[in-house]
Amino acid sequence: MKIAVLGAGTWGSALTILLNNNGHELTLWTAVEKEFNELNDTRTVKNLKGVKLDDRIKLTNDISSACKDKELIVFAVASPYVRITAKKAAPFIDRKIPVVNVAKGIEEDTLMTLTEIIESEFEANNGDKGIVTVLSGPSHAEEVSVGMPTTAVVGAKSREIACMIQDAFMSERFRVYTSPDIIGIELGGSLKNVIALAAGVIDGLGLGDNAKAALITRGISEIGRLGMKLGGKLETFAGLSGIGDLIVTCCSTHSRNHNAGFLMGQGKTMEEAMAEVGQVVEGVYSAKAAGKLAHVNNIDMPIVEQMNKVLFENKKAEDALSELLLRDKKDEHSGFDWDE
Repeated sequence: MKIAVLGAGTWGSALTILLNNNGHELTLWTAVEKEFNELNDTRTVKNLKGVKLDDRIKLTNDISSACKDKELIVFAVASPYVRITAKKAAPFIDRKIPVVNVAKGIEEDTLMTLTEIIESEFEANNGDKGIVTVLSGPSHAEEVSVGMPTTAVVGAKSREIACMIQDAFMSERFRVYTSPDIIGIELGGSLKNVIALAAGVIDGLGLGDNAKAALITRGISEIGRLGMKLGGKLETFAGLSGIGDLIVTCCSTHSRNHNAGFLMGQGKTMEEAMAEVGQVVEGVYSAKAAGKLAHVNNIDMPIVEQMNKVLFENKKAEDALSELLLRDKKDEHSGFDWDE
């Protein structure tokens, strides 16, 4: 297949390498001139050590040529840049070909998911939303780029499209499942970044494995409550794009969200932590949106609430944790019947 990947960061580059190794014809696009020049000169990717782009991969900073005559488009730009990229690309993308969003986030102002943003920009361009899908799961770019075993799930409105994308990405080292639950997949992938920030804070404070395990468990409970309210399926939040992605993002040193939270747990401000990580920390951008969605839908999300206070109200991380532990007593699950 002729495939364009929009976004030459670590994840876009890792998927480009995967798809190229699968025998497809790849074009990798970046809007950043410095990044384009460095890729052209060195064929190496920042933050992907020991990896080089195959000479067969075409590099471009021209979005029209990137999108022209392709059979699949992969949106791999960071979440804050999805709307502007969709707006730029919309005139050049054939609405009959699938678009796969692989970024994770929720837009703060509109509370739209990233596939909804892409659809809205496509529709504004010519009245057609196109075929927009999502690929997500526990999949760090650093491991995918060197062929370490990974699994993900593709969400699409039709089984035919889902299977077509599954075939494009599937390899001996990259296993892909299919699902019709687009909203559940997106919410799981977006909201887990906020919980991962909190997990990093726990590690930064040196509070141990018990505390982090509790946070991960209660975090998926929060994600599931909001996700199901918005139309996602419980099975999705118990799957790869829910608990699977949450575990890897909360526990891995590859995770920029965990690393930023770790630095905040050690006393750095959100701005200082983001600067030291040196990449887009998606959880910071999703935290406010998650808090707003919880408020609008009357869903209790105490971890998300406290992370917003740490991020944007200068609340001390240890104070936020104390408030979580000292909340009113409650049952673990509501709706269970007692024998007596």
